[in-house]
Amino acid sequence: MLLTAALVVAALMTATLSGMAGMGGGAVLIAVMFALGMPPALALPLHAGVQLASNASRSVVYSPHVRWGALGLFMITAVPGPFLVAPLVVDANPDWIRLIMAVFIAMAVWPSWAQRLRIHGRGGLLAAGAIAGVIGPVVGATGILVAPFFLRDDWRKEQIIATMAVAQASGHLLKMAAFSLNGFNVLARLDLLVPMAIAALVGTLIGRRLVGLFSEVRFRQMIRAVMLVLAVKLAWDGLAGLVAG
Repeated sequence: MLLTAALVVAALMTATLSGMAGMGGGAVLIAVMFALGMPPALALPLHAGVQLASNASRSVVYSPHVRWGALGLFMITAVPGPFLVAPLVVDANPDWIRLIMAVFIAMAVWPSWAQRLRIHGRGGLLAAGAIAGVIGPVVGATGILVAPFFLRDDWRKEQIIATMAVAQASGHLLKMAAFSLNGFNVLARLDLLVPMAIAALVGTLIGRRLVGLFSEVRFRQMIRAVMLVLAVKLAWDGLAGLVAG
């Protein structure tokens, strides 16, 4: 019961975060799930289902603003990735995944790395799809990693949030299909999935109403602090497990 309650609260809070910022909640949620000691075979499919609900609800709210042409480019490279990577996750060492998660979160805290690649326009969207497709099944959430490729000067904020939401929802749906084909039962824990998905839907609505509560600078500072703490916790647990093993 305590685990269920903790996961539901985490789903609510991280969905609220995504509802306010358009991204970030999924990365925090999967980090919390691993920090609670959940094995990859449970955490990754469960996270995909919860994030599908969260991103789908955000897609509906912002649906008039989706840039469908850009989404098509993203999907070209996003589709094959999960089906190629999922078989490797089946036998993955949880401690190595915790270390990868720690690195991933550290990169997410420093999002300007993508700008140094100087990939924009169509090339950037193709690169974003490849990143989401290949890395997504391993770390669960890639929203912050691919966000820089969607931050285009010729798009309004609503278009960025809407197109990213549909892209991420599609990515999570692909992951669930790939996991199912490789022995992961994505519906094995409906007792966790259903309340967490409901909490994610509620959090999206709350986040939509709280958009202007914090200044952007203070908001980013708080999120980065939380993510850095989670990264340290995951790195410590991963290293400890590898040393003990």
